[in-house]
Amino acid sequence: MDDDHSYGGFLETGKADRSVWLMKCPAVVAKSWKSQAAAASSSSTSDSQPVAKVVFSLDPCKPDDPSSHQFTMEMAGPTTGSTPKSYSLNMFKDFVPMCIFSETSQGRVAVEGKVEHKFDMKPLEENLEEYGRLCRERTNKSMIKNRQIQVIDKDRGVHMRPMPGMVGLVSSNPKDKKKTAPVKQSDMKRTRRDRGELEDIMFKLFERQPNWALKQLVQETDQPAQFLKEILNELCVYNKRGTNQGTYELKPEYKKSVEEDTGAE
Repeated sequence: MDDDHSYGGFLETGKADRSVWLMKCPAVVAKSWKSQAAAASSSSTSDSQPVAKVVFSLDPCKPDDPSSHQFTMEMAGPTTGSTPKSYSLNMFKDFVPMCIFSETSQGRVAVEGKVEHKFDMKPLEENLEEYGRLCRERTNKSMIKNRQIQVIDKDRGVHMRPMPGMVGLVSSNPKDKKKTAPVKQSDMKRTRRDRGELEDIMFKLFERQPNWALKQLVQETDQPAQFLKEILNELCVYNKRGTNQGTYELKPEYKKSVEEDTGAE
């Protein structure tokens, strides 16, 4: 390919048959390697320094026996804190076929090879206790919440005062919606009036119109429905049929007294 060619849609496959080792390493090792790579890129020397050394050992009496093969890795650069320097590499050959790809900042995509061996990396037995302490420290640090106090300049507390229309806003959280459900009017506790006072109010309502439904009377008097029924059973007749079905009207004897009182007035 030409150097000035646009690499969009092209895949470089010159190294597709090259064997590559894939290794899964702990986070502390990857962090150490990244810091060394950043330091090397910022330095004036162009030669790249090795970050680790892999040692392959086997039993001379059984060179063809895979169980006698052992891989270890030693960190080449300086380590920080209690990071172990030596690790064992457990090799696997039974895995899903994989290939390694790379992409440059110019957008050039290439196949770097196919994975032949896969390794899992872990500290050696003598370093397990130290590595476990390192993992616990990292976990404890991640659980600490860093709280910050910020001073707001030229603020008169406008954002802290409730604005019009903010009271009674429904939360977007579905769990909070159940808690902020509005209270129904029928569920509110009503205070009973004096019986004689309530009877006078009822007579005045029936002067206004002859038939009332229970729901209408509850709204007009703001009294409990059960208490209102007790008064209605004494003063009124309930219409079960006809055009005024489902309503109450005064008994005949109370109608006469109401008519007499209105006539006298």
